[in-house]
Order: sequence, then structure tokens, then C-alpha cells
Amino acid sequence: MLNLFAKNKVVAPNRGITLVELVVSLAIFSVIGLIIGMFGRDIFSFNSFIQSDLNAQFEGRRAIVRMVSEMREMSPSSLGAYPIATAGTSTLIFFSDIDADTMKEQVRYYIQGQQILRGVIEPVGTPPVYDINAMVVRTVVSDIGNGTSTPLFQYFDTNYSGTTTPLAIPVNISSIRLIQIQALVDSVSSRGNSQLMITSQVTPRNLKDNL
Repeated sequence: MLNLFAKNKVVAPNRGITLVELVVSLAIFSVIGLIIGMFGRDIFSFNSFIQSDLNAQFEGRRAIVRMVSEMREMSPSSLGAYPIATAGTSTLIFFSDIDADTMKEQVRYYIQGQQILRGVIEPVGTPPVYDINAMVVRTVVSDIGNGTSTPLFQYFDTNYSGTTTPLAIPVNISSIRLIQIQALVDSVSSRGNSQLMITSQVTPRNLKDNL
């Protein structure tokens, strides 16, 4: 009885992988690989955007802190000139002993293109002379979006209350008692990222009266 069943047993043929199965398998693996590659690219791009924004924020905040520190200590020049030489919406020139050598440097913060630049002139000679050709210029903030509707500098007098309208341009520099700084940082604007507004304000100590 057992031998009869053994003789009639059907053995399945040994099939290999057909061409159609191979093509389908390759297609599936290709789609999976493409999805993984796109996911990895998106993660890399996202991390790149985040890092760029963080760097821009750090650069902008560090620059504003330095500007405030130097403006707070502004004082008459080494020739006795008024502490503020020029005050505009995108330019501010003042005198301050920024290197603690008792001589008052002429410091200029201004916008050029999409950058905030800092120019410093060291007084030389007796009597001291501020030579514009000797100004050392460095970039302090890159990729800013300040325009006519977002002035870098605004100025207020002794009537400042927190909601006061800024002094009209051109400003009477002797009326300035508080300076407001606004930097619109735009690190990756060409990619559609949002802008970051960094603001601060400073009351120059040597101009302070009843504010």
C-alpha cells in the first residue's frame, strides 16, 4: 500500500526565477532606493536650512550686542567734536573709545547692499586727525533685508515713552537721546525662508539727561 502511493507521488518541477519576476523585483528595489534617497536629501536640506538660520541669528545678535556696547560709550571725539557725527536711517557715525586706549575712534555702521558694515578710523598725530582713507571696514552682518520700510536706525529724544514716533530725518543730532536698531536678517531669502527681525535700543551714557 505504501509502495503504491510512493509510485504515484507527483514531484513539483524545480522552477527558477523568470525574467518577469526579475524585472518586477528590480523595479521594486529601484522605487525603494529612490524613496530612501529622496528622504535622505530632504533631511540633509532641512538640516542645512536650520544651520544656516541659526548661524544668521547668532551673527546678527552678536553684531547688535557689539553695536549697542560701542554706542552706549560714545563720547566727544579726541578733538572735542560732538559724540555723534552723522545720524541717518542706514548710517550712524559716532566717536567711542572702542579699544580702551583713551583715544576716541570714529565708528561708522552702515548698510551697503545686503550687508551691515563697520568702519573704524583711528586718530593719529598731534593734534589727532581722522583720515577717512585710513578707515578699516569689516562686514558684521551678511544677508540682511532692511529696506526703506525697515530702517536700520531710528532716533528718539527725551520724550521717548516706548510708543513715541521716531525723530524725523534729517535728525537734529543734539536732540538724540535713544537709538533703536533693527536688523532684518534674511540668511536664505532666495529659498523662500522667513526673515528674522533682531531689535535693540541703546541710551548713550554721555548724552543722557532726563530720559
